[in-house]
Amino acid sequence: MRLDEYAEYDGLGLAGLVAKGDVTPRELAHLAAEAIATVDPDLKAVVEVYGDRIADLDEQHLGDGPFRGVPFLIKDVGGHEKGRKIEYGSRLCEGMVAEFDTNFGKLLRAAGLNIIGRSNTPEYSIAGSAENALYGNTSTPWRLGHSAGGSSGGAAAAVAAGLVPLAHGSDIAGSIRIPACWCGGVGLKPSRGLISAGPVLDESGFGLAMSFVQSKTVRDTAAMLDCLAVPQPGDPFIVQRPETSYAQALTSRRNPLKIAWTAEPLAKHPVDPEIAAATETVAQHLREIGHIVEDAKLPFDHEEASRAMAHFWFFGFHQRLDGYAAKTGRTIGPDTLEPVVLEIYNLSRRMDPYQFLTSLDWLNQARRTLGAFFADYDVLVSPSCAIPAPPHGPYGLSEPGWDPVDYIVHGDKPVQYSFPFNVTGGPAISLPLAMHSTGLPIGIQLAAGPSQDHILLGLAAGLEEALPWAQRRPPVHVAANLL
Repeated sequence: MRLDEYAEYDGLGLAGLVAKGDVTPRELAHLAAEAIATVDPDLKAVVEVYGDRIADLDEQHLGDGPFRGVPFLIKDVGGHEKGRKIEYGSRLCEGMVAEFDTNFGKLLRAAGLNIIGRSNTPEYSIAGSAENALYGNTSTPWRLGHSAGGSSGGAAAAVAAGLVPLAHGSDIAGSIRIPACWCGGVGLKPSRGLISAGPVLDESGFGLAMSFVQSKTVRDTAAMLDCLAVPQPGDPFIVQRPETSYAQALTSRRNPLKIAWTAEPLAKHPVDPEIAAATETVAQHLREIGHIVEDAKLPFDHEEASRAMAHFWFFGFHQRLDGYAAKTGRTIGPDTLEPVVLEIYNLSRRMDPYQFLTSLDWLNQARRTLGAFFADYDVLVSPSCAIPAPPHGPYGLSEPGWDPVDYIVHGDKPVQYSFPFNVTGGPAISLPLAMHSTGLPIGIQLAAGPSQDHILLGLAAGLEEALPWAQRRPPVHVAANLL
């Protein structure tokens, strides 16, 4: 198999070749390593490659799931594999090693994936742009020097550039969907609790965060959800699942849905006119194929949300970092933490616990309000982000002088459509349904109520067929670099 051929397949496509004996998992691993070596010096999406999963791959240790032999990257957060480095994009944690396997990591391996390395992320996944002082800034493959998004920016850039067909993403406020938007990929945040956060955590991010994948096709997304949405012993919640598989939901016929759409800003930041127009075009298409589509206002003030959540996300953050410092023998300060992260650490140290409880009350009220909205609508269509991928810098963590709460408000403005669905716990997916006149991708988001992942996937599959993106190729791509 040639490298350019490898880069055109999605995960299921490569796994199908393995199943037929046309290519071996070891050959795919070598192709992925070659792709990384060819493209990643410019992209800066990958921070480590696992040699033992490439040249020394023992294929007998691969799982027998539907993605057997497919190369995969794990995000540099969470420590999902025992004995592998986990650095959180931070100089404080440089060289740190995970002490146990997570349920998520075990499910990835059971799916047959070959985890060949780690992808880049902002320090502790705090920013909406994958920029850090340890490994550098990840670019969208559509324009070097512009953000790949965050926090799963390395993962999304690697998939869009053809390095791997799938990569790990996690999402506490849009960190799967933002990179999918700015890199031109598919990014689903599944319903709350659908994928196990064990064995140490009941829920990640106090219930706001989910781990899943960045992908290039809806069928890969659905098949991965079937692999990963498997209840594990001791999980605190068993979340409702559809009667059929998520993969089968892609072809299920459904009655017309009641769909709301909006491109109205949720924060004090305008929405790019081309993005607003693309959103309306998608809404009009859904109306033309028989759905009931209405213009509606989402009841959500994003600046209020950002200020409330600063005292929720970072409650106890200082204790976490103190633990890392004790483990690595380093001192917390400007040489080990980026300026904004150091200010957040200090905020956490002085935080009144009642601020956390106040934020918890706000979260409950906001979830009830948004829940009432989804009692009236099956799906909401909106922009994924308010702007195309911006240059590196404005939304990174390196600029000194920020009040931490003001930074959160600032960083959330261009990505204002993501967080409401971490609040609701419902699924939301970004699809690359349009292109901007600047040559950057436009992501359109579909969101639904909790446990309605199958509804979104079915709708997404129809849009993928009607408004296809598979033939688009960014300038920084494995195949383009071979010309």
